[in-house]
Amino acid sequence: MSSYLVLARKYRPQNFAELIGQEVLVQTLANSIRNNRLHHGYILTGIRGVGKTTTARIIAKTINCLDPKAMENAMACGVCENCRLISSSQHQDVIEIDAASRTGVGDIRQIIDSIAYAPVMAKYKIYIIDEVHMLSNQAFNALLKTLEEPPSDVKFIFATTEIRKVPVTILSRCQRFDLRRLDESEISQHLENILAKENFQADKNALMMIAKSGEGSVRDSLSLLDQALAINNHQTQLSADLVEKMLGLNDRSKIVDLISKIMIGDLNLAIKAFNEIYSVTSDISQLVIDLQEIVHKITAFKTIENYQLEGISSSNAEIIGDLSKKISLNNLVKIWQLLVKAKAEIDQSSSPKINFEMLLIKLCHLVSIPDLAKILVELKNVEQSNTSLVNQNFSQVEVNNSSSDKKNSSDQNNDLVAEILKSFDQAKIC
Repeated sequence: MSSYLVLARKYRPQNFAELIGQEVLVQTLANSIRNNRLHHGYILTGIRGVGKTTTARIIAKTINCLDPKAMENAMACGVCENCRLISSSQHQDVIEIDAASRTGVGDIRQIIDSIAYAPVMAKYKIYIIDEVHMLSNQAFNALLKTLEEPPSDVKFIFATTEIRKVPVTILSRCQRFDLRRLDESEISQHLENILAKENFQADKNALMMIAKSGEGSVRDSLSLLDQALAINNHQTQLSADLVEKMLGLNDRSKIVDLISKIMIGDLNLAIKAFNEIYSVTSDISQLVIDLQEIVHKITAFKTIENYQLEGISSSNAEIIGDLSKKISLNNLVKIWQLLVKAKAEIDQSSSPKINFEMLLIKLCHLVSIPDLAKILVELKNVEQSNTSLVNQNFSQVEVNNSSSDKKNSSDQNNDLVAEILKSFDQAKIC
């Protein structure tokens, strides 16, 4: 019985055409290979799981492929002996080194000594050094001269997640490529294509949640997809609810309900909604992140034309649309600021539940403060109404009565001004 091959390895790109999301890198390298203008050193940087080591292997396969048209088409055949051995990291002329475990100058000296020997099976001898930033300063210094003037049949390909830790002297001797972080829609589409090949189906929201949790890393997203399929007992259909529970995310409907209670300023209902969520999960920090996401969606829906609410059910999308009409942009910005501040405080607090309850009190108080613009409009309307009334009745009312009306109008205005000042005083504590 053969062992199971995880999706991240099974669907690892084998040529430039299969490398998703790195169009600039692919075009540049493909043109260099077609025109036989290869640099002696490349450095690939980016977050984990975007294809740095994979790209290094693709370069090695393409320039060492036994197919005569491989260089012309910048496309490795994938079936010749060189391609197969490089893909499995077993080719004797393509040496992969983990700099995290081989950091010393002695390891680099071994590389320098071996460079003197010509390739055995391939056209080029290639050294792929992963996590190159982990090398010691002495190791970097020992590599400098060789990296600057290596033999014509030797290529260096470095990969790193910490480009700032690589000395400038090394960077200046290499062509640098920054592999970009993939967006959620690209990863989601990639996951959907893989599931189709595996005869599985998944809700779009489920794939969007996995893609979001992957944070731009294809490998991380595929690992999460593997986990989701296992939890689902490898049934044909993968649901969003299952993925939501697997990722430890709070029920979106409950989060939207909590936001709804906050938006109407009802503290009792907000506390009740929070307690329902807290009974299921005690991760207050994640709850604040979920609230930030929903507030962002409400704000974006309110301000951005034709904004698409992705990863949200139709019922929750309808509620978010209604909330965007009822609350002012000014209050949404203030709520966002309070949530951002609360996230930092809760992460450092020994009593996150207490901090969150105080946050709810502040948020409900904030939205219950009268709208200053509305009050000023009402004040203006009252003034206009009283002025009109005085003008209409001036000839029919005695001077004393007129003075009394003016006094009443003045009192009403003073009350409104007092309410405005009170609103400012209340707002200070937020």
